[in-house]
Amino acid sequence: MNLEYKDLLPEDFSPQSKVWIYQSSRLFSLGEALELETKINDFCNEWQSHGDRVKAFGTLFFGQFILLMADDSVSVSGCSTDSSVRFIKSIGENYKVDLFNRTNLAFLVKDKIQVLPLSQVKYAAENGFLTSDTLYFNNLVQTKKELENNWIIPVKDSWLAPKLQAIAR
Repeated sequence: MNLEYKDLLPEDFSPQSKVWIYQSSRLFSLGEALELETKINDFCNEWQSHGDRVKAFGTLFFGQFILLMADDSVSVSGCSTDSSVRFIKSIGENYKVDLFNRTNLAFLVKDKIQVLPLSQVKYAAENGFLTSDTLYFNNLVQTKKELENNWIIPVKDSWLAPKLQAIAR
């Protein structure tokens, strides 16, 4: 699997641009992905904050992660954030996917994205399914800079590291 995504990010956005990543409970089909790209682009082109257009970027990465980014040139207010959440909820409803379950964690295992509930991480580590070098999709990143440097990272560099270290003992 090609994990190169940084070149697809807009160069003219500040490193402090706000980022939201929504992980789907399943992989979108090719047809769904093509529809989604259009819907995401339309939303970003219409996104406003207090009547000002938000300089926005959105895309679907790896068929499973919806990324929204707002440049810090226009402050994204609570109302505009609410509109993005409504947009993501509508996608979830239309495509019958869960985009808000933060206890489902994504890893790259055998060149495929595998989603595991947090409750199964210990079992997966104990049985060698996850190691400290397994790549983890850290959807908690909040800025473009964090997205570029800390989105796809080894488990050992993530907040999960202490959990795996406790298992190794």
